[in-house]
Order: sequence, then structure tokens, then C-alpha cells
Amino acid sequence: MVMRHAGSPHDALVLLRTREHLPEHEATVHRDIASRIARILGLPFQGEYSAQKHSGLRCYFIPDATLIGFKSLESLAISGEEDLFGGFAKWDFLPTKAVSHGLIGASAERPQGWSEKFSERVKGSTLPGFTAFSRADAREAARLLLEQHVRIRIKPVHATAGRGQVVVQSMDDLDLALHEQDETALSECGLVLEAQLEHVVTYSVGQVRLPGLVASYIGTQSLTRDNHGEEVYGGSRLQICRGDFSALDQLELDDETRRAVKIAAAFDAAADASYPEFFASRRNYDVAAGLDAHHARQVGVLEQSWRIGGASRAEVAALEAFADDPSCQHLQAETIELFGADAKAPPDALETFSGVDPELGLIRKYVMVNAYGNKQ
Repeated sequence: MVMRHAGSPHDALVLLRTREHLPEHEATVHRDIASRIARILGLPFQGEYSAQKHSGLRCYFIPDATLIGFKSLESLAISGEEDLFGGFAKWDFLPTKAVSHGLIGASAERPQGWSEKFSERVKGSTLPGFTAFSRADAREAARLLLEQHVRIRIKPVHATAGRGQVVVQSMDDLDLALHEQDETALSECGLVLEAQLEHVVTYSVGQVRLPGLVASYIGTQSLTRDNHGEEVYGGSRLQICRGDFSALDQLELDDETRRAVKIAAAFDAAADASYPEFFASRRNYDVAAGLDAHHARQVGVLEQSWRIGGASRAEVAALEAFADDPSCQHLQAETIELFGADAKAPPDALETFSGVDPELGLIRKYVMVNAYGNKQ
């Protein structure tokens, strides 16, 4: 049993609901993760945060989304990453796909707080592409990209699990895709236009930090078909080391995987350097590798996640192992998401959700950990 850290400033661990709607399967997994982090920190888990119930208590928070704006920090007495499992950003565009690319030029539309320095710093760490905040900028970005790439991908910045994305190969295709975009959402949130890759491998690179404990990882994502036949996120298989990103140097990785780690770490450092108000204790980067229209291998960060996410159950499984055994330096952990009546979990898996979600239908989620060659 992990005992409470001496001198811990927190009285309880709580979930923080910020989204208007949280799917049932996510809410169930979040509670499981929260109870396990509470055990690691030696804190009582007290469910969802209530301003009335938790008045006067110093809470450690697990938000369901990146916190935005200083008012959210002030009302919750959050002073930094040591007070939450997740992240904080001053500007609402920062935690989205929008920041993964620069604008088409100095005259392009942009939201307040946009950092050109960040866009410059992440060049070479992302795929060829642009972010646009107007239809005119989106059309110009598409024109420039289509001159170099046969096909481009249009990505709404708030869509998750690959949903809502469209591949186009002409300006006519683009206009049809733009017709589906809400004008207000486009101007406020932005739209990503990016070179389309084929035969893609998606790496997960990340780092999680709890008071007194840091772990970093590299892994790959899998895809699966949901109950509507759409190809979506199906889980992550991670190699996790105790320590920061440099700890991953000890692993036997091929050149492309090492490159994925390097560019994710560069993206991460650029966020810290370009947006000084930003902080996060959970940092995850999706890095894609694939062939472009000229059969050249491209590797780049697709997007970042500074909140509890699909890989978090595997991350927390690793943190539990590291907390329970100080000699453990490296392990493997895997999360799996399956859909449909035929979805089954292996006997040695730890199931985190199994049932009919009102939105997604029958879905099963589980995690497996391999430490010292034994399933845990």
C-alpha cells in the first residue's frame, strides 16, 4: 500500500467536470484512473468536485479537459502542475490541433494570443500544413498544399479519434468540405489543412508527472472499426521509463521511433518556451509517420493532449508499478478499445469498461501491463 507523501498540501483528490457532456465510457474510466492516482498519492478520492462540499479543502484535481483561462485557476486554488493531472492554457486554441501548424502569412486571420515564435519553433516537428481561421485563408492554404501534395487532409480542431476529417484532392473538393464548416467555429477555433500520408504509423510519445514521480513513454497506436464501421482509435501500446524524455534513450529503438521521441520533445519544449503561462503534468503527443504523394517518408506531430486521455489508463498503470517498486525502471503497458458483440478481453486483462454506451454502442476497454516479463 502506497502511503501518503509526507507534507502533502492536498486534502483530497477529485474529478473536475468541465465539459457539458462526457460519454459514459469515458466517465467510468476517469473514475478508475482517479481512484488509482489517489492511492499513489495517499489521498482520499472524493468523486466529483463540488464547490460546496469541498469548501476549505485543498484538492488535487483530475479535469476532463485542459483548463482554460486564469479564472479557472483562481477559483480552484490551482497554482501549478503539482495540483492537477492534466494541463492549463491561457488561450483556448492552444490545447487544440490548431497550434500544430503556422498560418499562410503575416496578413492571415489569427486569434488573440497566437504565437508566431511557436510556429517557427515547431517547423520540422510537424507535417506539411497550415492552420486557417477564415475560408479565404483555408482556400489559399489548400491551393499552396495541393501544388506540392496530391491529396490533403482537412481536420476540424475539436474532433477526436479521427472523426470528422476529410481528404480532398482538388479545390472543388475543398469547397465542399468548407461548406460543411460553421463560419463562427472556423473563425474562433480554426481548421487544419495537412498533407495526406499513406501507410501511416502513429506513435504516442508522452510524459506524466505526479508529485515525486515522473515517467515518459514511446509507443504506437492502433486503429479499429467502431459500431458504425468508422475507423477510430483502438488503443496504445507503450514502453514506459521512469524519468523524463531522456530516459527513453536507454531503450532499443529504431531510427524512426527515436525521431518520433525527438520531435515530440521539441514540440513540448516549444510550448513551454512560447507560452510561459502554460503548464501540464500530463503531456501526450501523437506523431504520424507515413509516405507522402512523392513516396517520401514524413514524420511529424499531429496533435497534443494535455488532459486525461486514451492512453492514460496505461500511463497510470506504469505509475502504480513505479510507485510500488522503486527498483522498477521500465515496463510495457497497453490499452485496448474494441467494439461490437465479438469484442473479448484476454483472461489476464484488467477491464476498465464493458457495456453499451448510449452514443457508441457496445464497447469494451481494458489494460494490460508487462513488467519483468509477467502480466500484472
